[in-house]
Amino acid sequence: MADTKLIVTPAPHLRGNIDTPTLMRDVVIALLPACVAGVYFFGTPALLSLIAGVVGCVGAEFVFQKLSARPVTVGDWSAVVTGLLIAMVLPPHVPAWIVVLAGVFAIGIVKLLFGGLGYNVFNPALAGRAFATAAWSALATTGYIWPASMEGAAWARGIDAVTSATPLTMLKMGEIGGTSMSRFYMPLFLGNVAGSLGETSALALLIGAVYLLWRTHISLRIPMSYIITVAVVTALYGQDPLFHVLSGGLILGAFFMATDYVTSPINAKGQIIFGIGCGILTALIRLFGGYPEGVAYSILIMNAAVPMIDRFVRPKRFGEVKARA
Repeated sequence: MADTKLIVTPAPHLRGNIDTPTLMRDVVIALLPACVAGVYFFGTPALLSLIAGVVGCVGAEFVFQKLSARPVTVGDWSAVVTGLLIAMVLPPHVPAWIVVLAGVFAIGIVKLLFGGLGYNVFNPALAGRAFATAAWSALATTGYIWPASMEGAAWARGIDAVTSATPLTMLKMGEIGGTSMSRFYMPLFLGNVAGSLGETSALALLIGAVYLLWRTHISLRIPMSYIITVAVVTALYGQDPLFHVLSGGLILGAFFMATDYVTSPINAKGQIIFGIGCGILTALIRLFGGYPEGVAYSILIMNAAVPMIDRFVRPKRFGEVKARA
C-alpha cells in the first residue's frame, strides 16, 4: 500500500469558491445604483461625500496597518465598502472632513483595534456614523445639512440646496400623520425626499439587494424578519407601516448592514431572531424615542447581542442527548 498523508483539521471542511475581494466588490456593485441616485438628487456634494468616505477608510486602513507592521489588506475592498456606507448614512452635505474622520474611526477603532476584518464586534460604518453624530451633533441634525432633493435634481436647476426636514422628522414633530400617507409612497420609493444618501431611492437600493441575492451573498432571513417586524409594530401602534418601511435607512440597513457576515448570527434561527430584534428596536426608537430614526443604533445594539444569540441557538452535535436527572 502506498504511503498516504492524513490531514486532520477543525471544521468547517467545505470551502466555497467566493473569496473576500469578490464578495466586497459585489457589495460595491450593489451599492452603485443608490450612489448614482444620491448624486443625481443631491449633486456634487454627495459625490464628494462618497469620495471622502472611501478615501478616509482606505487611507486609514493603509496607514494603520503600515504603522503596526501588519499586512496591508486594502486590496480586499472591505474598506471601500465601509467608506461608501459611511457616506450613505450621513447627510449628503456634511463637511468632507467629518466623513473622513468618521472613516478613520470606523477603520482604526472599530475594525483594526479588534483585530481586523472578521474580528470586529460592531458594524464599522454604523459605528462611524454614531461617532460623527455624537461628536458633531449640531452638524448632523441642523436643518441646513439635510437638503431636500427636487424633481429634476436641484443642482441641475442651478440651486445649491433646498433644506427640508426628513419624512421621519416630520412624523416625529407631528407635521404629518395618520394611518395612510400614500402621497409619500412614490417620492420615498424613487428618492425625491430629504435625507441621507441611504434614505434616497428605495428602488435603487432594492436593485442592489436583488443583485446580492442573485449572487447568493445574502439571504432574505434577516432583511425580511427586520422589515416585517418594523411594519407589524408600527401598524399595531396605528401608524402607516409602508411609510415606515420606505422611510429612513431601513432598506439600506436591512439588506446591506444587518446582513454583514461578521456582525450577524451564523445560523438561520439566530438570523431571524437578530432581524426581529433589530425591527423591534427600530420601531420603538421611532415611535417613542427622541430621535426620529433608529436603524443605526438598533443594528449596533443587536451586534452586541450576536455572541449570546449564537450561543443559545447553536445546533446540537450529532448524537447528543440530554443528560438524565
